[in-house]
Amino acid sequence: MSRSDSALDTAILTALRQAQEGSVSGADLAARLKVTRAAIWARIEALRALGFDIEASPHHGYRLLSAPDRLYGDDLKSRLGSTRIIGRDIRVFQETNSTNDLADRLARDGAEEGVVVFAEKQSRGRGRMGRAWASPPGLGLWFSVVLRPRLTPQSATQLTIAAATAARRAIHRVTGLEPDIKWPNDLLLDGRKTAGILTEMGAELDKIKYLIIGIGVNVNLAEADFPPELRRVATSLRQVLGRPIPRPELAAELLRELDTDYARVTSGHFDAVAEEWSRHCRTLGQRVVILQGERRIEGRAEGLDHDGALLLRNPRGRLERIIGGDVMLGS
Repeated sequence: MSRSDSALDTAILTALRQAQEGSVSGADLAARLKVTRAAIWARIEALRALGFDIEASPHHGYRLLSAPDRLYGDDLKSRLGSTRIIGRDIRVFQETNSTNDLADRLARDGAEEGVVVFAEKQSRGRGRMGRAWASPPGLGLWFSVVLRPRLTPQSATQLTIAAATAARRAIHRVTGLEPDIKWPNDLLLDGRKTAGILTEMGAELDKIKYLIIGIGVNVNLAEADFPPELRRVATSLRQVLGRPIPRPELAAELLRELDTDYARVTSGHFDAVAEEWSRHCRTLGQRVVILQGERRIEGRAEGLDHDGALLLRNPRGRLERIIGGDVMLGS
């Protein structure tokens, strides 16, 4: 598909979704988009071939009846509307090793800020500390975002906090569910992991050159779709809700909320993000054990500092600043 066809598909889907009376005529579409009615018809047929159910009436024009539960960049952009940065370029791959690895290559090659990379399947998806992330095809949302924030490397944790808050809000708005946040990067339902965030960056001593936020959401997986060793600790939105969730709708909501919280952080309003994060974080107020390689740190999780690091009060009563590690509830 050419770039012009892609832009036209986005514009057609946007117009169909925004149609005041549910439908829009071919003549109106052609006039609005400055193309021929034959060009509109050709793109409507192409969209139908992808699984979009578009009704054509000689009296009322075109009406979008349903969309497939597959990820298409043009469809996501038509759902997204106008975002400030995140989602202005959306690329969908049927399979890749890891969306973070792909986004990293794009960032090093000069990709503009806001590029989003989705994969229907990851062959080597990973979470923090190199752990494998199960990402079977067509059942979840596996994606990464390229950002170029004007922040110091020490403040990068702010964006992990913002991503967790945005993802939680998006999931709630689409499903009504209330995920808990587990510091530093997990969303939990019924105590089991539903989504995870992996933040990686290329940086100089005092400057972030680029930052990649990778997010994996277990959307429509059944228990059998998880590896046996994960079935007791992981779950999906479908398992908890009892019905499938439309992935494109959730994907668009995630990008919209990420864009909102990225703007909040980069405009100096991290405090508002941190306050929202704290209301939903199950780690705060708990006695925890944090493992950092061979180091074991115990204490009470009390809050976040201005950079997004966890403040832990150790048994001696002193506050320690923690920027990473595995968290377990203490005894």
